[in-house]
Amino acid sequence: MTQLPKFTAALLHPRYWLTWSGIGLLWLIVQLPYPVIFRMGKGLGRIAQQFMKRRARIAYRNLELCFPQMSESERHDMVVKNFESVGMGLMETGMAWFWPDERVRKWFDVEGLDNLKRAQMQNRGVMVVGVHFMSLELGGRVMGLCQPMMATYRPHNSALMEWVQTRGRMRSNKAMISRNNLRGMVGALKKGEAVWFAPDQDYGPKGSSFAPFFAVKDVATTNGTFVISCLSGAAMLTVTMVRKADKSGYRLHISPEMANYPEDESEAATFINKVIEFEIMRAPEQYLWMHRRFKTRPLGEASLYI
Repeated sequence: MTQLPKFTAALLHPRYWLTWSGIGLLWLIVQLPYPVIFRMGKGLGRIAQQFMKRRARIAYRNLELCFPQMSESERHDMVVKNFESVGMGLMETGMAWFWPDERVRKWFDVEGLDNLKRAQMQNRGVMVVGVHFMSLELGGRVMGLCQPMMATYRPHNSALMEWVQTRGRMRSNKAMISRNNLRGMVGALKKGEAVWFAPDQDYGPKGSSFAPFFAVKDVATTNGTFVISCLSGAAMLTVTMVRKADKSGYRLHISPEMANYPEDESEAATFINKVIEFEIMRAPEQYLWMHRRFKTRPLGEASLYI
C-alpha cells in the first residue's frame, strides 16, 4: 500500500529535467480560467489526433464493434469528440494534481452521495467500481473531497512521475494500492474502507472470463471484481464523473448499492459489463475508446484489430 511519497534529491537528476519542464508547463496552464483550459484542452486533443493515427484507428474500430448500428459519419464524429476529451483529460490531470480544494469544489456537483454513506453504514467495506473516463484523475480528486477512499493503480515506471501522480492523487484520498495487491485490497475492504477498482480493461486471458460487452459477444473480463467481492463481502456501487458540455464543470454520479450480484463467476462477468455499459452511456464520447479492449480473443479466434 502506497503512502504519501517523500521527495528525494534523486528526482532532480538531469534525466528528469524534460519531465520537470512538462510538469511545470502543465502547472502553469491549469492556473488559467476554466473556460480557457476547456478550449485549450479540446484544441490539444484535435491536434493529438493527427499524430496518434493508430490510437484513432483503435477508437474507431472499438466503436464499430460496440455500436454496429452507428453510421460511419457518426463514428467519425465520435472519434473527433473522443480526442477532444483526450486533450481535456490531460488538463484535468493537472487540475486534479495542482488545483487547491476550494477551486475544485467550485466546478462539480454530486448526485447520490447518500448512496455511498448508506453503504458504509453497514459495517463493511465498499468496492467502488469505476470506468476509464478521460476525466478519471479529476474524478478521483473530486471523490476524495466527498469521501476520502483508497484506489487501485499501476505504479509508474518513472520515479518522478510516480512521485508526482501519487502525491497528486493523495491530496484528497487515503492511499494507493497496486492493482496486483489482492491481499491489500481485501484487507482494506474488511477494515471498512472504500476502495476504487476499475474492471473495464483487457488484462489478458489469465484470471478472466469471456462475457458480452455491448455488441461484442466474447470479451475478456477480469474476474477480479468477483474474487474481491467474495473474499471481502464488500458492498458494491459505481462512481462516475462526467464533464458537462456547457463548460460549467462536472457531475459526479454515485449509484445505489448493486443488488443481486451473481454468485457464479461467469454470470458475474456479464453482470459487471452491463453495469459498465450503463455508466459509459452517460457520456460515451468521454470514454477511453483508444484502449484495445478486445485484444484477448477466445482460443483460435482471429484478432479483431488489423
